[in-house]
Amino acid sequence: MRRILALLLPLLLLLSACSGATTDPSSSDSASTPPANAEALASVKVEDHGAGKPPTVTFDKPLAIKAESIRVVTKGTGAEIKAGQAVTLRAIGLNAEDGTAEGNNFADPAGERMLFDDTFKSQNPVVYNTFVGAKIGSYVAYAYPGTPAVAGSSAAPSQPAKPTVLSVFFIESASDIVKPLTKPEGETLTPPAGLPTVKENDKGVPAITIGDAKAPTELIAQDLIKGKGVDVKSGDTIVVNYAGATFSDGKVFDESYSKGQTFTTPIGVGKVIPGWDKGLVGKTVGSRVLLVIPKDLAYASANASNGQPIGDLVFVVDILGVE
Repeated sequence: MRRILALLLPLLLLLSACSGATTDPSSSDSASTPPANAEALASVKVEDHGAGKPPTVTFDKPLAIKAESIRVVTKGTGAEIKAGQAVTLRAIGLNAEDGTAEGNNFADPAGERMLFDDTFKSQNPVVYNTFVGAKIGSYVAYAYPGTPAVAGSSAAPSQPAKPTVLSVFFIESASDIVKPLTKPEGETLTPPAGLPTVKENDKGVPAITIGDAKAPTELIAQDLIKGKGVDVKSGDTIVVNYAGATFSDGKVFDESYSKGQTFTTPIGVGKVIPGWDKGLVGKTVGSRVLLVIPKDLAYASANASNGQPIGDLVFVVDILGVE
């Protein structure tokens, strides 16, 4: 799990709690917006130290956070964030009681992207209304009350106390979202002999057959369909469907097609296995790519405990969009 998730945890927990709400996004403009409680963060100050370096954050300790609180601490000079845009954030987390640092992602190759769409607005209007209209380059402070320890019982285990975390977000960039394709589109190519073969089943899910293919000694990234969209660049966030199989027996260990939900990830920056980073950068949107990945570019042996396969792998990846 990436370190930034710990910084986003208060916000993510709130979103999860609201995810079952039946609020109609189209009616969110007329719904009452919770107070931002910005005054609780009035003492928060931020000193910027430049790209790649976390800022210095100071505040009166301890912060008395009694409810969800958010405030634009420093106004940026860039363009305003628009509704529906994807925003790239950097963040630093601190214990709101004593200021102890909890981690940051300012030096990571890529920031964390959040989509400020109608769904986000209906689930968390106070955060949405603070970010939408804020400018690129702004620092935004966010805090949510911690929780006390809960004693265990026969019905439920004990829960440790969770301190209030002050998260300070830097708005690094924003971009419009282009609706991804629903399936690959482009020129169908005939791959060279000796590779695993791919055929769609009756549900449109690619089926991988290893056949007489020899185990890979180097990465193979073969277009099966050559898309005509934009090139994928290192640092882009791509939207894909995929199926992955172990080369030794062709058994599919993971795929997104039957889940009805695409997979979104930064590419070329170490967020996925090296075979994906090396094999998908430079490909085009609309492409279906066959990746034959030697074990040294696949999952590390330490990941075996997580159920991830060790050894050579084969993936079919449909590149449906770039955010």
